Amino acid sequence: MTPKVKSTSHPTPASGIQRVFWRFTAGQRWEHWFLFFSFTILLLTGLPQKYRSLAISQAILSTPERVQLIQTIHHYAALVLILEVLYHLGKIVMQLVQRRLSGEMLITWQDVKDSFQMVKYLLFLTDKKPAFGKYNFEQKLTYWFLFFGIGIMVLTGIVLLYPIQITWVLPGGIIPAAKLAHSEEAIVAAFFIVIWHFFHVHLERLNLSMFTGWLNADEERKYHAKEYEKLVRMVPEDTTPGGE
Repeated sequence: MTPKVKSTSHPTPASGIQRVFWRFTAGQRWEHWFLFFSFTILLLTGLPQKYRSLAISQAILSTPERVQLIQTIHHYAALVLILEVLYHLGKIVMQLVQRRLSGEMLITWQDVKDSFQMVKYLLFLTDKKPAFGKYNFEQKLTYWFLFFGIGIMVLTGIVLLYPIQITWVLPGGIIPAAKLAHSEEAIVAAFFIVIWHFFHVHLERLNLSMFTGWLNADEERKYHAKEYEKLVRMVPEDTTPGGE
């Protein structure tokens, strides 16, 4: 498949034409938003239930009706998250069957070496920053952390939603264990997203590719040098605004 690279008429000092590189499909961007909104709602409705002794939680859950409302919203948001997970897994299986699944998100030995090189760079032990492909080791770590973390939350959430049915086949101790794992994993995931993902995407640089689907040539060259070199070899420079 030929990668999507095009020139646009966004103004640049040199020619008024700026080359941009396709990064995320519309489907991937929609998945991101469904994940973001469902997880945020789950967090906002789950924290008051976990920390009921706090004053703000007592104000939110001050009546049985409010408790039921919060739980209902939590369950509907969980349903959206489960559907998103099933869609994502279904898409992976379909791509495997069609032999179109990219291995770009798999963690390799090169990612381990890149992580050590980045540590050396940050500690001023070297002036050579590692060059990355389409996804760097930080992005892969984010993906796989959330992949397994959300899996844990979905499975434990189902256990908590149907405790009686679950204990027909599993020991009763699975219920408190699932409750602990469910809430603690949610807290860890929230801290990971806010501190790690938010920093690398929004504070380190303002990366808007999840909104637009594209990265401009300067960003592609700076943050994904190996991918940039591969793409420019596959698709020669064009000079036609809007051309692909």
